[in-house]
Amino acid sequence: MLTGKQKRYLRSEAHHLNAIFQIGKEGVSYNQVQGIIDALEAHELIKVKLLDTCPDDVHTVALELSVQSKSDVVQIIGHTIVLYKASDKDIYRLS
Repeated sequence: MLTGKQKRYLRSEAHHLNAIFQIGKEGVSYNQVQGIIDALEAHELIKVKLLDTCPDDVHTVALELSVQSKSDVVQIIGHTIVLYKASDKDIYRLS
C-alpha cells in the first residue's frame, strides 16, 4: 500500500509517460495481463489506456489489473490508469 506522499511522487513521474497498453472491446485478456506484468517488472510505473469500446468501467478494470498483476493503482484520470509495482531494479526510490 502506497502512502499519499508516495502516490504524489509517482503521479509526477508518470505525467510524461505515454500509455503502453490499450484495453479495447475484448476487455482485459490473459495476454494483456502477462504483458502488463512484464512491463511492470521492466519499468515499475506504466500507464494503461481504456478505449471507448471497452465494455467495462475504468475502476473495474483498474481493480482487476491491480489484483492480477499484484500492483498498486497510483491514479485513475479519465480513461487512463497508472500502475506501480516495485521491481528488483528499484527505479523509483520510495522510502
